[in-house]
Amino acid sequence: MLEQYTKAKFWKCALQVNPAGYISYRGGDHGMTEAQYNQELVRIAKENEIKVIGLADHGNVDEVDAIRSLMNQHDILVFPGFEIASSEKAHFVCLFAENVTRDELIGYMAKLEIDANNPTHPSKLSAQQIFSKTEELNGFAYAAHCTDDNGVLYRKLNHVWQNPLLKAAQIPDTLDSLTNGEGYGYQQILQNKTPDYKREQPVAIINAKDVEKPETLANPKASCLIKMTRPSFESFKLAFQDPESRVRLNSDISEKYYSRIESLKITGGYLDGVQIDFSEHLNAVIGGRGTGKTTLLECIRYALQLKPLGKDAQKKHDEIIKENLGKSKARIEMVIRSSQMNGKRFTVARRYGESASVKDESGNLSTFAPIDLLPRIEIYGQSEIYEIAQDKTSQRQLLTRFLDAGQQDGEARIQESLSKLAENRKKLIEAQAIVASIEDEVALLPKLEEQTGQFKVLGLEDKLKIVPLLETEKRLQNRAIEEECPNLDNTFQAVRDSLPDTVFLSDSAIDHLPHAESLRKMRSVLGVLRGDAEALLNQWQQIYATAKATMASHAQALDAAIQQEESALEKTFKELPASEGKTGKEIGFEFQRLLKEIERIRPKKTMIDNRTKVVTELSRKRKAVLDELSSIRADRSAQFELSLKSLNKRLSGKLKLTVKPEADRAPVIQFLLGCKLENVGEARLSWVREADDFSPVKLAEMVRQYAEIRRDGNLSAIGVEHIEISMHFTENWKMTQTVIDALSRLTTEQLLQLEEIELPGLISIELNTAHEGVETFRPLDKLSTGQQCTAILHLLLLQNFDPLLMDQPEDNLDNAFIADRIVTELRSAKIARQFIFATHNANIPVFGDAEWIGVFEVQEGQSKMPAESQGAIDVTQIRDKAANILEGGKIAFNQRKAKYGY
Repeated sequence: MLEQYTKAKFWKCALQVNPAGYISYRGGDHGMTEAQYNQELVRIAKENEIKVIGLADHGNVDEVDAIRSLMNQHDILVFPGFEIASSEKAHFVCLFAENVTRDELIGYMAKLEIDANNPTHPSKLSAQQIFSKTEELNGFAYAAHCTDDNGVLYRKLNHVWQNPLLKAAQIPDTLDSLTNGEGYGYQQILQNKTPDYKREQPVAIINAKDVEKPETLANPKASCLIKMTRPSFESFKLAFQDPESRVRLNSDISEKYYSRIESLKITGGYLDGVQIDFSEHLNAVIGGRGTGKTTLLECIRYALQLKPLGKDAQKKHDEIIKENLGKSKARIEMVIRSSQMNGKRFTVARRYGESASVKDESGNLSTFAPIDLLPRIEIYGQSEIYEIAQDKTSQRQLLTRFLDAGQQDGEARIQESLSKLAENRKKLIEAQAIVASIEDEVALLPKLEEQTGQFKVLGLEDKLKIVPLLETEKRLQNRAIEEECPNLDNTFQAVRDSLPDTVFLSDSAIDHLPHAESLRKMRSVLGVLRGDAEALLNQWQQIYATAKATMASHAQALDAAIQQEESALEKTFKELPASEGKTGKEIGFEFQRLLKEIERIRPKKTMIDNRTKVVTELSRKRKAVLDELSSIRADRSAQFELSLKSLNKRLSGKLKLTVKPEADRAPVIQFLLGCKLENVGEARLSWVREADDFSPVKLAEMVRQYAEIRRDGNLSAIGVEHIEISMHFTENWKMTQTVIDALSRLTTEQLLQLEEIELPGLISIELNTAHEGVETFRPLDKLSTGQQCTAILHLLLLQNFDPLLMDQPEDNLDNAFIADRIVTELRSAKIARQFIFATHNANIPVFGDAEWIGVFEVQEGQSKMPAESQGAIDVTQIRDKAANILEGGKIAFNQRKAKYGY
């Protein structure tokens, strides 16, 4: 299957390979025929994934055709050329297009004045002349072994080094290996730090060790990495126009563990048939208005089941999806490589109107949701960056992704503590309500007992003294039968539900384990234990059934005895004398009812103490949770401060971030307004924002104390405490008496809710508005819309293992800023993160050197992006389309070039 070349990637290129006869020049012998040598070269090239060979014998091109023919059969590209020494005796390698013939090469050597009889001797041309001639011949020259005896740096040819036609220099090892002695000086020159050698564009650094034997080709120092869409000499030369992005040593590339959307396919709808293999680095979607750029990004968002920020963005998303996917029930399918899942691949698919499905690498349905695979992916539509710039909550959410795991655990612990407080509040309010209810009933006892005195005067006490005793018997019998026995039985039933289960130790579960026999023995013990327990429980069932029947028998006898006593009482009631218009019977029943009520309430006196203990214990636990919460918040603030310092270092020269912990008091104001305080509006709550030593817990505590003092009614007796609280309210917190009185009427539940309010930190984001020179930082709310979006973009471009997708990030930003700041950050960040941008701005794909550019066009009312409309800027068709779409076409580009005088 032929490879589709739709994105740029690094290809391994060995640019100083010599033919079989070269070794004799060095006085050696590899013991192979030319054909054997060439076959061995091919084998090692394929084993080491070398895609491009540069032939560079000293003034000899006789073996070019044989090597090229064989290499081409194995899809390895050959750039024919030769090594040349200038008149200054500095060595260079000249390479030419893959289709240049042997005869043409001989002609080129003649033009470069290489002596055909003595090809290893220096040319009569200087290095400068060699560069110019090679350029005229559409070739490419680089400085061979520049730090060795015949190298341009060793010979101190700084004027040659500064020639812009010199695009690359070959060094023997890594740049870091040049650290001592003269090597350090070379390192400084190669890094473009030495004034006498300073270049406008730094030279590309390559490894291209002389390959004199096939096995040398396997040496990592024999090759380097050149980024191209499809290997060709044209793309090769273009790569050296941007060496920072497109030229690497093998040692520069390390494995990067980050997520990426590898491919996408859409079936149905406006984007029907669109298939994309994204680059793992920078991707740019371009096209005219209405061609599908925004739709593509929103489709990805839809497939991942993500929601936009803000109502407007959500409305726009829904409209796009409904219009472009809904009518034909279109389907999106993506292959994702997940860093969260240790680099494993998953296929995510979603059809309009359905939930997303996730399959693993084997094609099996997974229980993971898309958000599990890409938990920190960020997708922003055209207006969403602006929304973040205006919304403090969104800014806080954005900053939380930079917290380390410990801080995230702290946030989880805070939420856990707040949940405990909420649960405690419910129990506390319920317990207090029960105590209040019991207290209300017990408060009736004196009155009821006083009422019994009226009946005692009639001489009824002795005759009816059995009434409270009978009520006590009923209560005790009810407790024995309805509470104590069932409670005990329920406990035994709970034991039955907890009997050990041996299924988890079945043969199918343990047979494959190395110590299965030990586990079988454990299963046997558990089985015996379960059997013994079941036997005991069966015995209990018999015991309980017998006891229950016996209790019922006793209860029946007791009920009969009580009924007999109550029947006797009725006779007694009939014999009572009438009084105050009431018959004896009425008087008896009324006294009986009164005694029953007293007997029902009297035991509740002890319940008050028990329930009060419950309230006290709940209050104690609440204080403990509040204390723990205070400690966690303190740790969070300290850790956040450390993270912020680290973050500010990464943003040095761009942003300054500061956070005042728990300083956003809007939640407290909103809560108090919701309490409908009498004569208290938002204006009278301004002190909440201004108070220095404020916290919701402290406010609740002081209001509670103040209210208790007021309820006491004797302010003079405890006047000092009352005055201190009042002074703190009025002088420290600047409250009016109206507000103080209103707060003192807050209910117990409202004060508990006040304690549970979580105050967010106040974030300050300052942008350096100076493009150069002295740094000038200004806060977000003092910036223009474009500058605000700029500040947020700096945060979005910080390291994240999951992709960043943005629709027209250039909106509200000026071109100079995009070129100077954003593109610079993109070029470095894309090495370890995937970016997918829909854009109208040429700076992002061109200067950002997008590895994949996809060009959308509309044909017959349908958006199209065929494979030939995908690639990098080194593909002629992509370059032409990009120029037409992003720059207004070649004519417009050249007109601007002429007008600016460039």
